[in-house]
Amino acid sequence: MRLVNPVVRGFAPDPSVIRVGDWYYLATSSFEWFPSIPLYRSRNLADWEPAGAVDTAAPGRSLLGVPDSAGIWAPALSHSDGVFWVVYSIVRSLGTRHFDLETYLCTAADVGGPWSEPVRLPGHGFDPSLLHHEGRHYLLNLQNDSRVGGRRFDGIVLTELDVPLTGGVPDVDRVRAVGPTRLLIQRDELVEGPKITVKDSWFYLLLAQGGTGVEHGVLVARSRSLTGPYDVDDVPLLTSRDDPAVPLQKAGHGELVQAPSGEWYLTHLAARPLQTPAGPRNTLGRETAVQRVVWTDGWPRLAQGGWHPETEVEVPDVAAARLDPAGVAGRDPGLDKLDQRRLDQRKLDQPGGLDVAPAWPWSTLREPAGDWVEHVPGRPDTLRLRGRLSAESLWQQSLLAQRLTEHRAEVEVTVDAEPTTFTQSAGLMLWYGTASYYQLHVTWAEPEGEPQAGQQWQGGRGRRVLVLVHGHPDGARVLDTVDLDGGPVRLRAQIDGATASLWSAGGGGPWAQVGPDVDFSELSDDFGPSLRFTGAFVGISVVDLVDGAFTADFSDWALRHRSAMPGG
Repeated sequence: MRLVNPVVRGFAPDPSVIRVGDWYYLATSSFEWFPSIPLYRSRNLADWEPAGAVDTAAPGRSLLGVPDSAGIWAPALSHSDGVFWVVYSIVRSLGTRHFDLETYLCTAADVGGPWSEPVRLPGHGFDPSLLHHEGRHYLLNLQNDSRVGGRRFDGIVLTELDVPLTGGVPDVDRVRAVGPTRLLIQRDELVEGPKITVKDSWFYLLLAQGGTGVEHGVLVARSRSLTGPYDVDDVPLLTSRDDPAVPLQKAGHGELVQAPSGEWYLTHLAARPLQTPAGPRNTLGRETAVQRVVWTDGWPRLAQGGWHPETEVEVPDVAAARLDPAGVAGRDPGLDKLDQRRLDQRKLDQPGGLDVAPAWPWSTLREPAGDWVEHVPGRPDTLRLRGRLSAESLWQQSLLAQRLTEHRAEVEVTVDAEPTTFTQSAGLMLWYGTASYYQLHVTWAEPEGEPQAGQQWQGGRGRRVLVLVHGHPDGARVLDTVDLDGGPVRLRAQIDGATASLWSAGGGGPWAQVGPDVDFSELSDDFGPSLRFTGAFVGISVVDLVDGAFTADFSDWALRHRSAMPGG
């Protein structure tokens, strides 16, 4: 059978893959978003479904205050001693020489959890991974020289970990580093994301090369000894940097996995750019793709030849995973519980499918959904959100959002809100980060023609309006203000590649566009002066800047994606 890349579409970067029995498992970066460290599973490498998340990854279940695109970077998934392991870094400063990061380890008996509380490991830099070899455990890390004048990407280091067993199970609470930290490889070019695969008595070190933009790639080095020296392959295993016409750009950050049939595959990140007058922009963020690998003269090579990723790849013809809450004999432990959770979550993709305490595919910023979201009594398809801080806050935002997975999409929702002050608002959000968003919110404004001077306190004055705000690195601005009658308002956004339009309809009236068409490509990794690593979301949000008590009701959510072509 043939798979179509990307196999996990829309903001699924830094994929780490393993196979346990007949199942493949995949972890991806989550940055400032919850659920933290999304997990997927597949039987055939082509059809992937959510497998939960490492919901304990952030200590205290909080990433409050971390910058956009910081948070949890590049988790590495592994399996040893009957246990799933995941190591990752939490980056708390972005664009600085220090990164101010911590490196953590969580474990679970099955991928569906429960996951252990995070245990801190030595963190020389981000992008950690684990090698379990001959009963011993090794931590790989990027080395960051944070001194003034130092190199932030200063090679790859290896540290052995002592992990005691208690009742035959790894006791990660007692893990400790043993022996010296060793430098494995150092290069003038930027290398990160180390992963080691052992094959035929060789240690193959896969490295993410050239940064996270269009220069990205996968470089391979090998050694007969774990601690080196490592010889570097003359050619990249994977990159698209030499040809902007390759459909999958930014290809890099790979990991090898072997199929039960003996064939080898590479998972990697890639992006599907939109061509805009400002250059290529990737509104969907970086996604997960799979390539088939063959071994030539002891080196891994793409099966199709060269180093460019393909959008269609041949994989073993194995039945896709099936959701079966009744359970199947011989399945992995814990998957019955996990599949029931997925069956509940599948309703979220359907019109009217809002759910309380939402999990996949709903996401929240910097903390899990809490007491600010609840079902409306007697209305099971309606959510009530309580407003908190603004769209530009790094702290408690009341935002529920879903990833975009295609360049063309339409989202609709009905909002019922009666704000009485400009500090209260509720509605639809097109989101990338605190400096890049389009917010279509019901709020309050002064009587028409009067200046912004706090008149909301003057007893019944003012009007209910719909305001379209454009969040931008240079500062937010209002694109349109529309007077509203009473009652619920239907909101819509239509996304067509690099352009989006926003619409409203109230009281059973016709749809009317709010403001001009907007540049949706700004909600991308490639816009603005700062580092960006995630992707565009659409969602619902509520703001109350005074006392966090204002609420709004949302119903009839619908998100529809339209794929133009395979891999496109």
